[in-house]
Amino acid sequence: MAVLWNRHRFSGGVLVLDTTNTVVLRGDDARSFDRFADTVEIARFAEAAGSFRAGELGGRELVFDATDAAAKRVIGLRETSDAFFRRAVVSSHLDTTLLPAVLRAAAACLDGADEMIGGVDQPFGDQATPMRFETALGVSALSLLAGDEWRKIRICPNCNWLFVDRSRNASRLWCDMAVCGNREKARRHYERGKTKEVAYG
Repeated sequence: MAVLWNRHRFSGGVLVLDTTNTVVLRGDDARSFDRFADTVEIARFAEAAGSFRAGELGGRELVFDATDAAAKRVIGLRETSDAFFRRAVVSSHLDTTLLPAVLRAAAACLDGADEMIGGVDQPFGDQATPMRFETALGVSALSLLAGDEWRKIRICPNCNWLFVDRSRNASRLWCDMAVCGNREKARRHYERGKTKEVAYG
């Protein structure tokens, strides 16, 4: 069944974290599943990312050649990035034992690209032409590594997704208040109701 690539699926704050979050309930072996198991979904995700990550991408359209080789590059960077940034959240440091794998995966995603990136007004290059999804993914990962924003990455306590906390006082708990925040509110309400039942039962 096709995935609805809506705003919630882009709660990570940057393209590379949105991509790590395509594994649902990561770490829960009984319930976890991969939204990229069907390579076609990577192409659909890339198309949606062009809209939902327009600010990061400078309005650039993303395209994905749905081949096994391209999918392997995307999955490689997704998995190494998740392990690396998740460790950074827990330890508050960048782990050099995991960094080479991220850099190799990013290099694989950039291999064969013919781009001029990093301009003040065009950080992802010429917005008039489409960009390969894996190239944009590599640039996103390296950009997150290069600055201090990795220090703002959090892990959602409800769904285990990674997200960048850009709130003013760095107090954001959920990847998406409208989804995970509301689920937690509903869970607490249910638990309070159960407690009252026991008390008055």
